[in-house]
Amino acid sequence: MPKTVRNVFDKALTYNNLMKAHEKTQVCKTTKSNVIEFNLKKEEYISWLLEQIKTKKYKHGGYTQFYVTEPKLRKIEASRYIDRIVHRWCYDNFLEAAFVPQFIKESYACIKGKGMHRAALDVQKGMRECKKKYGEYYILKMDIAKYFQSIDKEILFKIIKRKIKDKDVLWLIQEILNSQKQTKGLPIGNLTSQIFANVYYNEADWYIKQNLKVRYYYRYMDDSIILMHKKEDIKRVKEELTDFINNELKLEFNSKTNIFKSKQGVNFCGYKINEYRMKLRDKGKKKVKKKIKYLKNQIKIGKMSSDEAKKYLCGHFGYMKYANIYNLQKKLFANEEY
Repeated sequence: MPKTVRNVFDKALTYNNLMKAHEKTQVCKTTKSNVIEFNLKKEEYISWLLEQIKTKKYKHGGYTQFYVTEPKLRKIEASRYIDRIVHRWCYDNFLEAAFVPQFIKESYACIKGKGMHRAALDVQKGMRECKKKYGEYYILKMDIAKYFQSIDKEILFKIIKRKIKDKDVLWLIQEILNSQKQTKGLPIGNLTSQIFANVYYNEADWYIKQNLKVRYYYRYMDDSIILMHKKEDIKRVKEELTDFINNELKLEFNSKTNIFKSKQGVNFCGYKINEYRMKLRDKGKKKVKKKIKYLKNQIKIGKMSSDEAKKYLCGHFGYMKYANIYNLQKKLFANEEY
C-alpha cells in the first residue's frame, strides 16, 4: 500500500514538469487551433502558469459543452487547454502514484496496461473457472445510474484526504473539483475526472473483496460483474452492496442491474461473453457496418484513399480481434482492400 503523500508540491512544481505536462496533453491534438495558439508562445504561457500556481492565484476556467452519441448520448465538458495541462501535471505528479497502486487488480478503466479488452478476457477466464468448479453458476451484472453526475464531491474529497496530506496538493485538487459549482458530479472529459471516479468507487471495490469476500469480481468504471455459485449468495451480496453504495457513496444501481444464469452469458465492455466465445454485441456490429459503409462511399467518390480508410478502421480492428467474428469479417471485408 503506498504511503500518504506529504511535502511533494514544491518539488514537483517546476517549469520542466509543466512543460512535460503540456507535451503529453498535446499528443494527437497538435492541429487543434487552441494548441497551435498555445505553442506559438508556450514558454511564456508555461512561465505564467508556474507563477499562478506558485502564488495560489491559479483559477480553473470554465467548460465548453458538447454532446457525443457513441457509445451513448453523453454531455462532454471540455476544459480550457491550459487547465488540461494542470490536470495532466496533477495526475502525473500526485494522483497516479497516490491512488493507482491501491486499486484492486480487477479494476480496468483508465489504468495503464488494463482497458476494455483485458477486462473482457479476464471475465471470460473467471467464467471458465466457475464452469469448471461449479458447473452452473450465477452472474450479477451491475451498472451505476448516471455515475459521473452522481459522484458526491464532499465524500470524494474526504476519501482523497485520507491519502494526500500535502495542503498545497489538496488546494489544487479542490480548485479542480470546485470548477463546477454543484456539489455533485464530475465533468466527463477531464483526465482528473477519470481517476477521481476510480478513487470514488474503489471504496466499493474493497468492500466487495474484503467484507463480502467475493472472489470473482470485475469492474470497468461504473460497470461491474460478480460471478458466484449459489443464487442465494449472489442475492445477498447484491442486497448488501446496494446498501453500501446507497449509504456510503450516495449512488444507486440502475434498472440494468440484474442476476443471470451462467448459460445466458453476459454483456460487458462491448462484448457478449460466455466461457468459450466472445462476440461483438449487436450495437458494436451496427457501428462497424455503418463505419465501413461510410468509408467505402468516401473511397468511391475519391475523398479518401484505401490507406486513409485503414487508419480510420484501426480502432475497430483492435476491438474486433478479440471477438469470434470470422463470419462477420468475411461478410464485411470480402473483396475489399482494407
